[in-house]
Amino acid sequence: MATGGDRLLVVDDDEPTCEFLATVLGADGFQVEWETSADAAMERLRETAFDAVLTDLHMAGMDGLELCRAAGEVQPGLPVIVVTGNTELEAAIAAMRSGAYDFITKPVDTKLLAHQVRRAVGVRELRTRVNWLERELAKVTGTGKLIGQSRAMRDVFEMVARIADADASVLITGESGTGKELVARAIHDAGPRAKRPFVAVNCAAVPASLLESELFGHVKGAFTDARRDREGLFVQATGGTLFLDEIGELPLEMQPKLLRALQERRVRPVGGDDEVPFDVRIITATNRDLEAEVAGDRFREDLLYRIDVVRLELPPLRTRGHDVLLLAQHFLDKYAGPGVRKVERFSESAAEKLLAYDWPGNVRELENSIERAVALARFDAIAVEDLPRKITEHKSKDVSLDAEDTSELLSLEQLEARYVRKVLAMTGGNKTRAAQILGIDRRSLYRRLGRTTQ
Repeated sequence: MATGGDRLLVVDDDEPTCEFLATVLGADGFQVEWETSADAAMERLRETAFDAVLTDLHMAGMDGLELCRAAGEVQPGLPVIVVTGNTELEAAIAAMRSGAYDFITKPVDTKLLAHQVRRAVGVRELRTRVNWLERELAKVTGTGKLIGQSRAMRDVFEMVARIADADASVLITGESGTGKELVARAIHDAGPRAKRPFVAVNCAAVPASLLESELFGHVKGAFTDARRDREGLFVQATGGTLFLDEIGELPLEMQPKLLRALQERRVRPVGGDDEVPFDVRIITATNRDLEAEVAGDRFREDLLYRIDVVRLELPPLRTRGHDVLLLAQHFLDKYAGPGVRKVERFSESAAEKLLAYDWPGNVRELENSIERAVALARFDAIAVEDLPRKITEHKSKDVSLDAEDTSELLSLEQLEARYVRKVLAMTGGNKTRAAQILGIDRRSLYRRLGRTTQ
């Protein structure tokens, strides 16, 4: 039996089968334990943490289907792989509905089995990492939770979790206001450099004449105002992360100097003779199309290759669907907190206006709009007249709940029912938050939910 690998629990009421699977998977580097009943397996799960479970479907007493449900309650997120006969597709589907991660048919292909188990363990590790990252992001934003449940943002945060431990350079692209610095901080905070500095500089905000000194430092007397030696940002960020925002605005004459620094991992302060080594992770961001900048001879192709090892594209707010309402409620809570103003929700018509608007300024524009609305609100709900005119006078588009909605015409009652279910799903079943977003009280929400189930 292998030791030190991922810990698996095999469950089958046939002892020779358990021994065979333990031998096969043990030879593949897994640490395998086994039980001949689901009841005994549950006792083991209550005592020991496992990385995956492999169980037969048909056993005396508690069967594999019940084990799938029970295992998830004892160890949430634990992947369970079910072994079924090759004619038991319906049973396999039922197991998946009960929480099984995957199934494999008899006779068991041992090579395929090891691959499936390894994939299940990998997916669990990734989910664990994403959950941890969500908590870290909550600390950074001060929200207490991850804001954004759209598929586009889930993909972003999954990618952040995957690249956090690597030291590769990351290029974050996206429109202004999409949160590029926030994501850069999240990558830093989720990786091994988290306890070291995160240093950010906006390349567009520093005059071209001072940018080299800002990045590389200078020695005393290098220029008129250089009254003492000064470390540049590369050295200040040693051990941590240097975030170069608006990298597309970097002056052309500065680009070869930055390229050399990234290649050599050393910088020479302005006016100095000696080079200084640095150890930083480089994350850059831009709202420009850098390939077009290269084609127009405004950005060096070799520098693009150096910074674009991993690219992470942030979606504009207009593509994030009902994330708009979740973010709006967060900003409402932020600006109308205790001791500020008693504004708790959005009127239904105001919420519709927020959903219909295109948000060219993205999350930054949304935050500004909600702060303004809180300042102008006269009642406990944000009304349409509290919103900026550009939002209220925007030509509304039909609000599509899903792509499938366009294939059918719905009655107003059907549309309302679908929208209520959508908001409730977005809030993870939190009826209080769903009612706030919908601009109704909990009693009204329950009445509407009652109608949707009839």
